[in-house]
Amino acid sequence: MEGEAKRVLVVCKDLFFTARIGETARLTGTSVAFARSTTELRARLGEAPSDLLILDLTTQGWDYDAIFAALERQDPRVPILAFTTHALARTTQPYHRRCDRVVTKETFTQELPLILRDGVASPT
Repeated sequence: MEGEAKRVLVVCKDLFFTARIGETARLTGTSVAFARSTTELRARLGEAPSDLLILDLTTQGWDYDAIFAALERQDPRVPILAFTTHALARTTQPYHRRCDRVVTKETFTQELPLILRDGVASPT
């Protein structure tokens, strides 16, 4: 994939984070698409494959089991990086094992350019 723009799919409703992700993606040359609902996610999964999926685990009212079921049907499976908050870490814990990496919103914000460039790998 050397020389090609990374393709990232972001499942997030938070306007602050979608704006930040969009701007950082523009600055890093990353192609980014957003899904703001399970319906949009299913439609986006039918498009060109992504190199990374970023998932917001802090949105109340989302059917995360349906989201993960849709993601787990993908072939090849797209790496998943999810973000949560310290306050919701225990609540979102059941979904952590279904992700390749889970970080707090603070870590996500700090590492966003590296995440868009390198995917789920932890910085060294």
